Order: sequence, then structure tokens, then C-alpha cells
Amino acid sequence: MASRMSLSNVRPLRLDTAAAIAGLVVALLLFPLRFFASQIYIKTIPIVIGVGCILYLAAIHRNEDERTLPVLSTPAAMALPSIVVVGMAAMVLVTALQEARTTAFFAISSVVGTLLFGQILFTSDRDFHRGLVLFQLVLFALVFRLLALYATPGFIGIDVWTHMTELANAIYVEGSIGAIDYDKHFASPFFHLLVVASALVYDVPLRLGLFLSIGIVMPLSILLVYAAANLLIPSRWATLAAALFAVSSHVVLWGIHLIPTSLGFVFFLGLLYALMRVMRIEYTTRDFALLVFLSIAIILTHQVSTFIMLVLLGAAFLAQLVFMIGPLGLTRLDTNVFRTKKPANLIGLVVFNFGFAIFVWSLTPYRQDSFLGTVLSYFGETLSESAGFLNLASPGATGDGDEPGAAAETTTTLLDQVVPYVEELGFLLLLGFMLVGCLYVVHRRRAEQSVFTLALGAGIMLFFVLGLPMFGIRNFIPTRWFAFLYALMAILGAIGLRTLSRNLSPTPVLVILLLIVLIFPGTMMVTSTSNIDNPVFDEQNERLAYDEDEIAAAYTVGEMTGSPSGSEIRPDQRLYTDHPYQTMVMRTHSYPQTTSAEVPADGGADHEYTLYRTAQSEETTTYFRDENGHAYDPAIDRYELCEPTQSTVYDNGNVKFCTPSPARE
Repeated sequence: MASRMSLSNVRPLRLDTAAAIAGLVVALLLFPLRFFASQIYIKTIPIVIGVGCILYLAAIHRNEDERTLPVLSTPAAMALPSIVVVGMAAMVLVTALQEARTTAFFAISSVVGTLLFGQILFTSDRDFHRGLVLFQLVLFALVFRLLALYATPGFIGIDVWTHMTELANAIYVEGSIGAIDYDKHFASPFFHLLVVASALVYDVPLRLGLFLSIGIVMPLSILLVYAAANLLIPSRWATLAAALFAVSSHVVLWGIHLIPTSLGFVFFLGLLYALMRVMRIEYTTRDFALLVFLSIAIILTHQVSTFIMLVLLGAAFLAQLVFMIGPLGLTRLDTNVFRTKKPANLIGLVVFNFGFAIFVWSLTPYRQDSFLGTVLSYFGETLSESAGFLNLASPGATGDGDEPGAAAETTTTLLDQVVPYVEELGFLLLLGFMLVGCLYVVHRRRAEQSVFTLALGAGIMLFFVLGLPMFGIRNFIPTRWFAFLYALMAILGAIGLRTLSRNLSPTPVLVILLLIVLIFPGTMMVTSTSNIDNPVFDEQNERLAYDEDEIAAAYTVGEMTGSPSGSEIRPDQRLYTDHPYQTMVMRTHSYPQTTSAEVPADGGADHEYTLYRTAQSEETTTYFRDENGHAYDPAIDRYELCEPTQSTVYDNGNVKFCTPSPARE
């Protein structure tokens, strides 16, 4: 009786069609939220969902065939690799001459990215050479990221200063991991151990050890996305997945802001490939052992990466249950589409990783308690005190705990209004194509554990990234999830693009492919997360890299003051400067009690100890606090921070350290 009641016997019901119609309903229900909140995702995602569902519904009403795409001539296809190499040489030359990744660099990079995508999508089968394109893609990723590291005297980002100048340096000096037994990374030390080991093996400073290890491994890891995608789709589309992933903004971010998230991300990509392999082929004990090894490596590298890994494994387990129990008739596969194969049994792996992660977290020291206890306490406080529907984060928040506070000014110029859409356009395009891919794989004839894992994993991750923040819950640091999410989105997006190219008529297919080729690489590269070392839109985004004078000034302040501990500094002895410069001064332990200055709109600051840099007077984003404690980014005069009544005890031409004058005291 139960089998006769199964939905698999209701033949008119197509899961993909039903899901697409449900998506349209969701888009209509979400659309009115734009009238209650101005957050960019609330305004755009309902439109993306609706368009994606309409495109899929239009595609399924046409016969599926291998439609011929417009292609480049053979001479043009043969010339493109050489042009790409010349373009990358130009990227190197421009960076060397201008000593930074400037707007010209990003313009050239966008052209090179377009040529790479053009080779993937607009060359004939005879002219498409997978190995050659992948080589160009990896080389481009290396050049784009390593030039940022080359042009920056110190490190790029915020957290990296703590990891390198405090934690890795302590292990390097003392030769023991016990040097960081007070820190939460004592229980997840793989990143710091790898950096120290690289510095010792290559006989170079820690900074170069970081670049020669994590800095090189990060761009190479895009091959893991190709390998995972190639288990599901043909090589051309798997190469497209790797390209979509390689130029994605947050993927680039963790290739230049090198911290434990970066290494955890590499292990995650390896685990994703191993998981797809286990679910797609008749795996061996060695394949499953690789899964176990990579999951342990993630747990011993980074806590947030561990949680994301557990989400992916949980999605794989849910997919296993779907196919073992058989709701919705998904056990009835078309063997002409997928090989009939029992779902991989992952219950043991999931239980082991949950248990091991909880065990490690319960022993990890974190803010006078265990990591697990502290995180649960913070989460409980959020639920009881600040959670609420549309309780969104402030526009100026970074999402990683380093935000300067709520923005005091609203956007007024046209550029201020346009920039957020430009920065999110790449993500929104990929989200739309991912949705088409998800709808494609839920069809009974195409349903399989591996693709269901990707779809469920992406859906759960989107809930953590976009859903929970709508309720004011940002405890899971959603900005750290995007790069991991992009790996799943790139594979599903490539599946979606393949679906549309096979089923839609030539004109809309050409428009869609041109959007990918002409717009996607460029928008991803000018997004602020891709160029935190020197933002393209510098009036809207802070620069998280410093020149030699700014770095020298921070260390000189430490030498002049003796780098006192926080407990030794009285409240009136705090050092005030801008955000984000204050984070570098504080994290290098040059002067632990450093914070953003209060600079009222109608007058100068009134602090005893201040640190001024010329960037504060330029049209770049440097945050101060107004009289209400809100962050804003005025271009101030030197005397608004270093008052004439103060003494300038250090001045290197770019940075000035001002203290109370003897007469004032």
C-alpha cells in the first residue's frame, strides 16, 4: 500500500517544474521586503530567483539536444592563448612600474579574464584544449594574486597581522607550539606550523614562508574544483566551473589575505573533490581514508572552516537519506543519464567528524572559557537580545568583528548608489545560474546523491550567509562562508549554463554567454573583496594594506613606548588613529590600546596621544567616530587629529605620532 501511495506513481508531477513554480512564488513573496529594508540582497535576490525560474521553465519546454554554440574561427582561437600570456605580462609590467595593483591593472585583468572565458565558451570542440585553458587559468590566478603580495610591503588584511607577528612568530622563536597555548589556535595550529616549516625549509623570513606556501597553494587549488566538476559534467563545462570559481571575489580574497581560513579552504576543496569521488565511483578504502584525513585536517586548521565542512557533510548525509528512504520517488533513476549506484554510506564519517570537532572545541581555550562554551554563550545572547526580523547589520560593517560601527552618513552621490550593485553583480549572476543548475538536477531522471549534496549544501550555506543575517544573527561570520559557497555555486552554475545552452534558442543563449564572458570576470575583479590591497572604488572601501612608512611608524611607536601591555595603559594614554590603521598598530602589539579617534564633524579631535597619516586627508576611506560614536569617513586636516598644542615626537613624512606637549602637561 505504501508503495502505491508513493509520489513516484504520480506521473504528471515533475519535481523540477514544481520547484521552479515554487521558486516563482517565493520570489513574489520576497519582493515586497524591498519596501521595508534597503539592503541590497533584499532588493535583488527576489528578482534573480524569479528570472532563474523563468529561464528554466522556458528551457524545459524545448527538446534537449547538443545545440551548436557560436564559435570563433580556428586562427582566432589559436591566437587567444598568446594574447592572454601577453596580457598577463602587461599585468606584471604595470604593477612593477606603478608599485601597486592600480585601476589600469584591473582593466587589463578584466580583458584577460574575458579572453579566458571566451576560449571556454566560444571555441569549437576541435579548438578547445582543456589542458591549455587550465594552464592559462592557473597562471592567471597566480599572477593576479601574487602581484598583490609582491606590491605590498607588509601583509594584506587585518587578521593576518595577529597570525604572523604574534602566533607564527612565537612558534618560530620558541620552536614549540606551546608558545601559543593561551590562544584558540593552539588546538588548530596547522596554518602556523606550515608557515613556520616553510620559512625554515626555504630559509626565508616568515612573510616569504607564508607566500611560498599558502600563497602558492591557494591559486593551485582551483584544479580541485575542476576535478570535482569533471566527475559530473564534460571537461568544457568543468573548466568553466573552475574559471567561475577562480575569479570569484571571495576566492581571490583568501588568496591575498592569507590566514587559517585560506588553508582551511584548500582542505575543504580537497574534501569536496573526495566526497564527489566517493559518491560518483565505486570507491576504495583509500578514497574514504582521504575523506577522513582531510576532515581531520580542517578541524585542526580553522573553526569556521570546520563548521562549514560539517554543513557539507550534513547535506551529503541528508542526500543519502533521501535516496535510501526514497521519498518523492527519487530512487527511480534513468540509467541512461546516471549509472545506477547505491548512495554512499556517510553516517560513520558524519558522526566521527561531529564528535571529533566538539571534542576539540571543548578543549580549545577561548576568552577565559572553551571555544565551544564561548560560542554557545554568544549565540544565546544574540537570540535573547538582538535577534529579530530585518534587524540587519549596519552598512559599514565588515562582518568579521572589525567593523567600525554603524554608518553615520547615507549614500548621496550616484556613484555611491551604483557601486554596491556593481560589486554584487557577479555574485547575483552566479546565483541565478546556480538556481537553474539546482532545478535541473532535481529532475527524477537526473537525481543523484552527489548533485543533491551540492544543491542541499548550497541551500544550507545560503541560509547561513543570507538568511540568518536578515534576523540579526551574524555569529557564524557569514562573510567567511562566501568562498566555500562559491565552490558549490560554480559547479552548479556550470550545470545551469550547460542546461540553458542546450535547450534555449540561440539568441538568449548568446546573450547569456556574453554576460558571462564580458561582465562576470570584470565585475568580480573590481569588487572590493578582490582588491583590498588597493580598492578600485577607494572612496567607498577602506584599503587594508599599508606602505613602508605606515608600517615603520607602527613599529617605531612600539619601540618608543616599549610596547606596553594593555593593563599598563591608563584610559587617558590610549592611542587614537583611524580605522583600519588602528587594527594593524594594535595587532602588531606596538601599542595594544589603539582605537579609532573621535573627530566631530564641526571640530577636531581631543585626544592626548594620536597617530596621523596622510591617507586620512585624501579621498580614501578611513573611518573615525563622530560625537555619537558612529563611524564615518571624512577627509580631515592634520591638525584635526594632531593638534597644534601637541608635540610631534615622530614624523617620517607620511605618519606623525603626537603626544601631549610638556607645556600642556
